[in-house]
Amino acid sequence: MNPQSEGHRELDSVVINVELTLASIIQGVALFFLTDNARAIITQGHWASYPYIAAGWCVIFVFWSRSIIHTLTLIRWPMEFGHNFFYIGCALGEAVLFSRLDNPLAWFQLSATYAAAVWLLFIYDMRLIHARIAEARNEADQALYGRAKADQLFNIYVLVPLLFFLNLACALAIWIWPDFFISRGGHVWLIGFQLFSFIVYLAYIGRHFRKIAQLLLRSRQMD
Repeated sequence: MNPQSEGHRELDSVVINVELTLASIIQGVALFFLTDNARAIITQGHWASYPYIAAGWCVIFVFWSRSIIHTLTLIRWPMEFGHNFFYIGCALGEAVLFSRLDNPLAWFQLSATYAAAVWLLFIYDMRLIHARIAEARNEADQALYGRAKADQLFNIYVLVPLLFFLNLACALAIWIWPDFFISRGGHVWLIGFQLFSFIVYLAYIGRHFRKIAQLLLRSRQMD
């Protein structure tokens, strides 16, 4: 066995463990802020804010599951600091977002800002995919990274823009027609639609993982 290759695999393992730990910790921090604010909402009996709590859970589920798939598929030595800084910034965005569970206008404004940050993260991470494609040593690697690239581009050009413009449209609707969406509780329809979009996206993530699971296993067996 080539000592250099063995050393590289050990460094890959270290970096992957760091990434998995970081992803779990920062989402744990986000969950703390969601739980803390949700407790106050539930104690006060603001039932109209309950869908926002569910949407917050979905935000955490989406980010955590995407980061785990990303780590298992693409992360290798050397460590990519810019990518990790984006993760930490997104966690800060989640914490601020979860402080607005009882403010529909601020929720959708911050949701649009958060979606824009995630959009930039997807664009930034294309460099990792290009690096993995350039390093591909066999057909299994090529198939895995090809699938990862297709998913990344689909998120960049379709899914994340849709989430961004959905949140922006909801914020504008509340700002233009506050009497209906705030005074008369119409914002419940907007958060219901956002929650539905998150559930659909989570289903897409599960489907994507099932597709790449075998490719990932084959790639590891070929190492």
